[in-house]
Amino acid sequence: METPWVISGGLAGRLEALAARAVGRPAFWATLIGALAAWPVAWSMATTLPPPLPVLSTVPPFQLVDQAGQPFGSSDLVGRVWVASFVFTRCDTACPALTRVLTRVQDRTRALSPAFHLVTFSVDPDFDTPARLAEYARGAHASPRLWTFLTGPADEVRASVVRGLRVGMGSADDGAGPGELFHGTALVLVDGRGRVRGYYDPDAPEAVDRLVRDAGLLVNREGGGRS
Repeated sequence: METPWVISGGLAGRLEALAARAVGRPAFWATLIGALAAWPVAWSMATTLPPPLPVLSTVPPFQLVDQAGQPFGSSDLVGRVWVASFVFTRCDTACPALTRVLTRVQDRTRALSPAFHLVTFSVDPDFDTPARLAEYARGAHASPRLWTFLTGPADEVRASVVRGLRVGMGSADDGAGPGELFHGTALVLVDGRGRVRGYYDPDAPEAVDRLVRDAGLLVNREGGGRS
């Protein structure tokens, strides 16, 4: 007795003939192409994206000097997502550890260039000349294409860091040496319209993962400055 689920030779031949005729018709290929084209749309509709990052503040325009001695400021960052950080070259405590974190961020965000950039402000601008920052950048394996170090007049740096990015910096009242400098270590995520979208503690677990993820969301979903 023939097993019920076995297709007879004659029926199999007729099915093959029908399939061959369908493949040969333009309508078949139009339907297939349409289904394939619709798949990404259907997938994106079914995938829940994280909510947009909050807008915390807006960074006022600024103009400083980079490690090559060239003017660099907010106008160079329009349309680009960027992360601000704060160090000084004579620091031998928190700054080296923070710079190593930034090197990891640089390595993990290369594919986002040129829509993403790292910007490090010196909080010791009277000492940190462009030449000293260039040497520091080389020690951090910083690519000038991906990472800029800034210095300039102390009052302008302070305005950018404290009033603009809302991160603390200063020195002890007794005017002692560079060891008395203090500054915040938070990494600040800024979108292409100069709006602060997040602060990240570099010592927190998975901080780099969250920062890279959020930067990627801004670049890819919001085009840097659109929300």
